[in-house]
Amino acid sequence: MKHASRGFGLIELLIALALGLIVVLGVVQIFIAAKNTYVSQNSAAAMQEDARFVLSKMIQEIRMVGMFGCLGTIVDSSSAGDFNAAQLTPINWDNASLKLTMVTADVGSGGGTPTWTVISDCRNSAVAYSGLRNPTTGQIAFPIRRLIYSFSNNQILMGTGSGNPAQQVLVNNVSAFNVTFGLASSATDVAASTYSSNPGDPARIRSVRLSLTLTDPNNRVRNQTFNVVAALRNRLP
Repeated sequence: MKHASRGFGLIELLIALALGLIVVLGVVQIFIAAKNTYVSQNSAAAMQEDARFVLSKMIQEIRMVGMFGCLGTIVDSSSAGDFNAAQLTPINWDNASLKLTMVTADVGSGGGTPTWTVISDCRNSAVAYSGLRNPTTGQIAFPIRRLIYSFSNNQILMGTGSGNPAQQVLVNNVSAFNVTFGLASSATDVAASTYSSNPGDPARIRSVRLSLTLTDPNNRVRNQTFNVVAALRNRLP
């Protein structure tokens, strides 16, 4: 008895092709979703790294604000006579120009030429000079820098020096930057009880709060806001 050989019919081929297409589309969708997740995670990680860099740098310098050496009284022998004024307002946030100005002890040896150098024997004398100054025997040099951080054109910039120094870009894609100060109730209190962007009495400042919002230029992730608080180690005048 002979059996007629049978193959696939047109309908069966169409069904197989449709099922294969569905499987391929599913695999493609999974691949696209995985790729989008990878790209968005990379974008978020890059934003976090940018925020960590600029905020950690600023916090390190904020903690050194008001450290002008080992004696409270310093003779101003700077060429412009501007060191005393810097001592009176060692940290300031200008809401109008969005600039944070700090006068801080130089952190490490890679900060370049200081704005001032305080030369002191830590017993009887302390004198502030402009620029770099080398101590003599029995003296200690304290490099002091004036730093200006500004928020402009979606960038955080930084410059150092007196007057209006040239500024370099630290981070891009910034949509918001804000600074507030933790204030004690009085100059003798230890803990901060309120926050203000324009404190009237620098002696009440106990901490500084920084708020930074970064955006992804390609809109792959939402805006991310980072907040940090740094306590001042030195009492301001």
